[in-house]
Amino acid sequence: MKTYMANAQTVERKWYVIDAAGVPLGRLASKVAAVLRGKNKPTFTPNVDTGDFVIVINSDKVALTGKKLEDKFYRYHTGYIGGLKEVSYKKMLAEKSDLAVYEAVRGMLPKNSLGRAMLKKLRVYKGAEHNHAAQKPETLNLF
Repeated sequence: MKTYMANAQTVERKWYVIDAAGVPLGRLASKVAAVLRGKNKPTFTPNVDTGDFVIVINSDKVALTGKKLEDKFYRYHTGYIGGLKEVSYKKMLAEKSDLAVYEAVRGMLPKNSLGRAMLKKLRVYKGAEHNHAAQKPETLNLF
């Protein structure tokens, strides 16, 4: 029996819409990362980007369980000496909820050029509207 190996020419990509309203951030990010990698397809190949495009809507209604809203911080470094900044997730979800979802998904993808290519297929929107109707996206119920 031969092993099937996908390549860039044989990959068929679909567009999916995921509603993030009321879904815990980590569970949402892990499911989105799996679809971006292509692990939901039988043609998954680890060294090829076989994933689909994902549109996440209602990122401002994403949930955090427990006391994470007060205790969890988004940390980043500006590049200058003493430039470590941190923002609480309570403030981040109020102001930049799309960035919170984007960074959560980015942390669950491979840390190489393949992961960066997969991340380009992710679109995150705060509200319920998106401008990708021409791609005819399907709704994906993960939960």
